[in-house]
Amino acid sequence: MILIIDDDIAVRTSLRLLLKQHGYATEAVATPEAALQVVTATPPELVLMDMNYELDTSGRDGLQLLAQVKRLAPAVPVILITGWGSIALAVEGMKAGAAEFITKPWQNDSLLQTIRTILALREPEAETDPAALSRRQLDKQYELRNIVGQDARLLQVLRNVGQVAATDASVLIEGESGTGKELIAEAVHQNSQRRRQPFVKVNLGGISASLFESEMFGHRRGAFTDAKTDRVGRFELANGGTIFLDEIGELDLTSQVKLLRVLQDRTYEVLGDSKPRRLDIRVICATNRNLAEMVQQGRFREDLFYRINLITVRLPALRERPQDIPLLVQHFVDGLRATYNRPALKVNTRAMHWLQEQPLPGNIRELKNLVERAVLVSGKDELGPDDFQAQAQRLPVRPAEAGELPEPGTITLDELEAQMIRRTLEHYNGNISRVAKALGLSRGALYRRLEKYAIPFDAE
Repeated sequence: MILIIDDDIAVRTSLRLLLKQHGYATEAVATPEAALQVVTATPPELVLMDMNYELDTSGRDGLQLLAQVKRLAPAVPVILITGWGSIALAVEGMKAGAAEFITKPWQNDSLLQTIRTILALREPEAETDPAALSRRQLDKQYELRNIVGQDARLLQVLRNVGQVAATDASVLIEGESGTGKELIAEAVHQNSQRRRQPFVKVNLGGISASLFESEMFGHRRGAFTDAKTDRVGRFELANGGTIFLDEIGELDLTSQVKLLRVLQDRTYEVLGDSKPRRLDIRVICATNRNLAEMVQQGRFREDLFYRINLITVRLPALRERPQDIPLLVQHFVDGLRATYNRPALKVNTRAMHWLQEQPLPGNIRELKNLVERAVLVSGKDELGPDDFQAQAQRLPVRPAEAGELPEPGTITLDELEAQMIRRTLEHYNGNISRVAKALGLSRGALYRRLEKYAIPFDAE
């Protein structure tokens, strides 16, 4: 049974009719007192509740009711109903234990999708204890190709992927650069009911604020000076499927507001066309930033933060699962055998042990690059520690003096570029705009290089 709590009879009637049409049993009440009586007598499967029951519309009575419901039935999920102008109040409710919030006027399809998702996440797990599932069992149960590893932390991530994939829950993937966040996002999509629909990847760090609406929502010809033709936005391309918003921590505050509107209302407008368009979409976000800390600093909207992280998955750094390094190396070598037609290629045990001892701050991406460079440069069929050490220590021990270039053969162009970016970041105290200007790059081009070289930086 779904309990509806709202003092507006029109809202109660509308919600009861909608839910009844889709097979849900409901009970509707008008006051907090009546709601508490129902929760005490027969705890519902889910609660839909308004945030205001008094004329001052402060929402304090709603927050008080939420606290009382959670005290009586802590396991029962609560979805808050609020107006767009009261989203800050809904965020307070999320902090107090609400599972999700919707805004008035709601879209019926979006509301039903939210209810299905919350109820699916609440369903008891299968009889087989997920904690007991081995990697082999997980591979039989889910589609997890290209995700290599058997570490307990990784297996827990894969179990979470399997559990949430069947729902439409928004997922936030956290992890350092190079840990494989995109592979996890693809696994969520491939194990979902949307697997036959599009999976659209968007690197938000490479989209400037001025182009955000055009890139994400599309535009009509003539919508602005350079709009020579119609453009289909990323959301439209992903409609019916999944959109993966990578590096969401790089999004500026103005663009965050526009994104929140779309994620909340599931509608958008193409630039140059005022007709709203509906979206049926699942959203997966990823970041290597600490979004909770950015919220405290005022650099990331709190309401957007709660909108995107119904489920949070944290990927362990490679140094936290060193026993997976040999498996990853073998995976890369298998691919390189075919790519370079070198069937005898292998890495000896001593080299594997040496690689396991390395910090690898760039994680899987750094390891992959290191293996491929060692294969290409050494020319050997059997690689030992020396072959990897030679590639891992290509940076000169003594940094070049100002105006002095490294000796030829001691450093590659990529390494020189990475070194210059690091020095410029340090010189300008991490100010991305000034760094980009000093290096003669656009912000988007600089973000791509920062990601390529796994260089840590603070978003502005």
